[in-house]
Amino acid sequence: MTNDEKRLRVQRRLDALCAAGASPGLQYTTVLDGAVTTYTAGFADLAARRPLTPETCLMAYSMSKTITAAAVLKLAAEGTLGLDDRADRYLDVPYGAGVTVRRLLSHTAGVRNPIPLRWVHLPAEHAAFDERAALRSVVARNATLAAAPGTRFLYSNLGYWLLGALVEACTGRPFAEHVERELLAPLGLSPATLGYSRAPMAAVATGYLERWSWLSLIRPLVLDAAFVGRPTGAWLEIRAHYVDGPAFGGLIGTTAALGTWLGDLLGPARVLPATARAWLFEPQALASGAPVPMTLGWHIGERNRERYYYKEGGGGGFHSMMRLYPDRGTASVVIGNATGFRAGRALDELDGLAA
Repeated sequence: MTNDEKRLRVQRRLDALCAAGASPGLQYTTVLDGAVTTYTAGFADLAARRPLTPETCLMAYSMSKTITAAAVLKLAAEGTLGLDDRADRYLDVPYGAGVTVRRLLSHTAGVRNPIPLRWVHLPAEHAAFDERAALRSVVARNATLAAAPGTRFLYSNLGYWLLGALVEACTGRPFAEHVERELLAPLGLSPATLGYSRAPMAAVATGYLERWSWLSLIRPLVLDAAFVGRPTGAWLEIRAHYVDGPAFGGLIGTTAALGTWLGDLLGPARVLPATARAWLFEPQALASGAPVPMTLGWHIGERNRERYYYKEGGGGGFHSMMRLYPDRGTASVVIGNATGFRAGRALDELDGLAA
């Protein structure tokens, strides 16, 4: 099968997913031999009938965590911090000696994970938003651990928010500024294509929630009414917003820009020192020696006996996943502007079509 035929069947499948109501719009990027190829389908904004294009930016949510991990690992490789340093060496947190940098990265620190859907604010509030105060408030409400450090794998958005604060403590720079300067700019990625602010971006997709879904039923319990917009057909608009903690979920950008980041992890290192890159893919374990399905930044998956690394992201109005296939030397990322979009299932199919 020719490359043109492969591209055509990927495009047809994206169109079919949108037509079937999987998401109002989709953006999908593949990375092979340094080549970044992007496909799009559907709409960035249903009411305005604005098509979703390769230049449309979307919210990455928890896919942000892998880049947060890379920022921490780069500092560790440079000797600024130690992976087994206790977090309270750098931060005013009540968790004790067992909560280390390594355990925060691998979700084995035992830090709680309250539902983060309310950890958002409107663009009009962004300039005056006090992230440090917001984090202190969340830590105060979650001052006890859910498990003893090193004894369980417990996913924690709060843990990665703390890692962002740790980067700030070690560098003296705002987290977003540090990541954009040290990790993204060296790859030629500007804040207009991948970053933490909507301001420089020409177009950001509108996010949507399925009107007739279980999440829509419980929406009043988990999302403030200020973030809910008008209905359009089967979809309910989620208004533009920022995530309170950029380190755990604040990236906004194109899948092509994320593909450039993924491509750098596959090729000769330009951003991460060799030690940091090795740590980023190093499987982790509990204190007992039992393995956990994590590296220091990636989840570990397997399909048809092939191992891959992945990070999923989801929140108000978007769902996403990116993957690295080290044996193939390829990577992929997909984002849909729908809360219930099944990103993992879509990548299973799309990556098979593109292979």
